Amino acid sequence: MDIKYQKRLAADILKCGKDRVWVDDTMLDEVVEAITREEVRHLIDNDVIQKKPVKGNSRGRHRYKKEQKRKGRRSGHGKRKGKKTAREPSKQNWTKRIRSIRRELKYLRDQGYIDRTTYRKFYKKAKGGTFTDKSDMLLHLKMEGDLEEDYEHPEEDNDG
Repeated sequence: MDIKYQKRLAADILKCGKDRVWVDDTMLDEVVEAITREEVRHLIDNDVIQKKPVKGNSRGRHRYKKEQKRKGRRSGHGKRKGKKTAREPSKQNWTKRIRSIRRELKYLRDQGYIDRTTYRKFYKKAKGGTFTDKSDMLLHLKMEGDLEEDYEHPEEDNDG
């Protein structure tokens, strides 16, 4: 039994595509006989012909992936495009580093661990890029004998 015409009419009435029109298999004889819009409308009212719900794409996989990325996964070398400096600009990297070093130097000077001349000398060295990070600067201070060997910053901050 060919119900192409009835499906097209139903799709037009229901304002959807032909693929979204559902026809009850047990009532096929009635559907074949319906040739006017009014008859098709009557079948729709009696739930012989219905509109299927819109099929959406599942976001489950996307949510899982997003959660993994939030945890820091899926960010290995194979996922990266561009240089290292494209992901974090070298200037931003430098700013973060120099601020932490200068903060530590100020703390040492204010607490009396180092004097003004040592502070100034190491400030200039930091500006010149001598130290890779805060711990490297502290190592240099200890090696030159300007700071006692067992010095440890009281409220250690993890930004440098």
